[in-house]
Amino acid sequence: MKILCLGDSYTIGEGVPFQQNYPHQIASALASENYTIEELTIVATTGWTTDELIGPMEMQIKKNHYDWVTLLIGVNNQYRGRSAAEYKVHFAYLLNRAIYFAQGNAQQVIVLSIPDWGMTPFNLERNKVEVSAAIDEYNAINKKLALQANANYIDITPSTRTNATNAEFLAIDGLHPSGKEYEIWSKECVKVMLANVL
Repeated sequence: MKILCLGDSYTIGEGVPFQQNYPHQIASALASENYTIEELTIVATTGWTTDELIGPMEMQIKKNHYDWVTLLIGVNNQYRGRSAAEYKVHFAYLLNRAIYFAQGNAQQVIVLSIPDWGMTPFNLERNKVEVSAAIDEYNAINKKLALQANANYIDITPSTRTNATNAEFLAIDGLHPSGKEYEIWSKECVKVMLANVL
């Protein structure tokens, strides 16, 4: 399989060993199912907003040969107070490109919802209820667009809320997930992949 993962800090796994981020855990799980991971490409950087992902994505990804593409982006738009309307436009573009990179097949694309950082120990200044409401608004957008496009959608937000104050599920910064939380996400992705083996 050839896999492409697009996103931000949640995709590269800020604060955890590279092998513990969810793309690498997906690859490891598939390898244990006797799939050969021919290519695992990650285009993601901590702090990226949707528009900041677009440029590097277009520069780095020149082929549309991927068996699976994951897309998780938007938390930094919300953190910086960017509008939901702007997010919708950018996310729609990114989703369309993800589908193109997945050989034009939306069923080979997995959209993950935005985690709720507001409930983590890192958040000492912002109103948790307001952060959650804003993230819910963004997730309503990415979910609607994903389902309209016939892409797969995985809602990881409830897990990040349940585990928001559990140190086992957090990186040392008290904000980003630990490998244990990423394992939850990767398992859900692998379920989708194995159920739709090409």
